[in-house]
Amino acid sequence: MATAPEDRVRILEERFGVTFADPALARMALTHPSFAAERPDAAGYERLEFLGDSVLGFIVADHLYRAHPDEPEGVLTRLKIAAVAGETLAEVADELGIGELVWLGRGAARGEGRSRRSLLENVFEAIIGAIYLDQGLDVARQVVVDVLAARLLEPSGAPQDPKSALQEHTQAADGVLPEYRTAAVEGPPHDRRFTVEVTVDGHVVGHGTGRSKKDAEKAAAAAALARLEERS
Repeated sequence: MATAPEDRVRILEERFGVTFADPALARMALTHPSFAAERPDAAGYERLEFLGDSVLGFIVADHLYRAHPDEPEGVLTRLKIAAVAGETLAEVADELGIGELVWLGRGAARGEGRSRRSLLENVFEAIIGAIYLDQGLDVARQVVVDVLAARLLEPSGAPQDPKSALQEHTQAADGVLPEYRTAAVEGPPHDRRFTVEVTVDGHVVGHGTGRSKKDAEKAAAAAALARLEERS
């Protein structure tokens, strides 16, 4: 495994097909918060992750809008959700071998943090944020479309997001919307696990857990759908 900062940046550039004008952005995108906490001269990837999440969402939405001019909003939404889902981004990052490039703090490294799905998802978004800042929107767009090409599916192949499916179900059956509440948050800051419950008309219909609130809500929605479909 590469150890020198310049080696990690070079490998990252090769895998994403870019050359950073400011390698510090690439290093930041690869720096886990646990490592930054141990090194006062290091900055973690959280801010880049925040930016990258929005850049990624915009690029995918724009691409799908142009690629499928005859599809309605609902289909485009499902395609976008499938393409930018945490599991999708983590899978792509894993295929690119990004986990081995990340600087982890001692505790996270001992906990096999490199393979955690949430870490891979977060780093992927941070890398997109770094590419956008360093290279601009056009290059970021090309990178995103290239690395997600296999995931930008035809409309017929787009799975429906559990939260959207649950909302459609409850609106059709009862004319109400599901509500989500975080019931518990466990684990250290770098390895959180969220538990969410979803209610319909004041009644709890499902629980779910995940490494992010978004994933926990999806799991709760899927559990609620299964329960409601059993009753119908």
